[in-house]
Amino acid sequence: MKVSKKVVVVTGAGSGIGRALVAELLARGAAIAAVDLSEEGLEETAKLHGNPPELSLHVANIADRERVEALPDEILAQHGAVDILINNAGIIQPFVPFAELDFEVIDRVLQVNLYGVIYMTRAFLPHLMEREEAHLINVSSMGGFMPFPGQTMYGASKAAVKLLTEGLYAELMETCVDVSVVFPGAVATNITTNSGAGGHVPEDAEDSSLEPLPAEDAARDIVDGIEKGRLHIFVGKDSKLLNMASRIAPQKSVRFIQKQMKKRLQGDRANPLL
Repeated sequence: MKVSKKVVVVTGAGSGIGRALVAELLARGAAIAAVDLSEEGLEETAKLHGNPPELSLHVANIADRERVEALPDEILAQHGAVDILINNAGIIQPFVPFAELDFEVIDRVLQVNLYGVIYMTRAFLPHLMEREEAHLINVSSMGGFMPFPGQTMYGASKAAVKLLTEGLYAELMETCVDVSVVFPGAVATNITTNSGAGGHVPEDAEDSSLEPLPAEDAARDIVDGIEKGRLHIFVGKDSKLLNMASRIAPQKSVRFIQKQMKKRLQGDRANPLL
């Protein structure tokens, strides 16, 4: 489906890929309900585009089910309908082994990355199913199909998003709602700072020999995938290559990543920028 003249809900719209998605969708003629925990981030996103009337701002913590359940009525009151939902918001974990993670961190990663997607999907799916055509998009990660030491809990949450989305695709196959899952590779954003993980790393917190993809390019690839109706949308060469490698030689692929991340995991304890 084309996004022009459609109403799109985007979570995590106050920065990074979410902010870039707002720009790309506006350029293609969509109306947008931008959702983010940061009011300041949302206002900056709107300011960058001259506060257009087709863009509404909604401050919300997607891990707060009661707040999420109130969002559809709030957005419908301003836009009249919802055609597309993009569950983009997410956080990473600190770069430490699973055995050293506090349960507070584990709970937060699951609440935002998994339950936030579940809450948003349950809240908006009935409204999507009322449209002649609609689309649900959940952002996973290349960490959702390839394990990265030091990001095990993050990867687990994103793998759950992958299977959740594929299950929804099967369930909704004969309805008006199309479904996609996005697997970004390394994207240049400030997700580490926003996650409270310390330091600055690419969007998915995995090292790569390739240059991080600009958020604007990632957003364009995502919207292109939506308009082409793809179930799996791979964003970046690293995501595409690792997906292929994980299928052809899964054990060798994991060994390769483990070697790449070993230095990162050791260095992070002394300096998160290493």
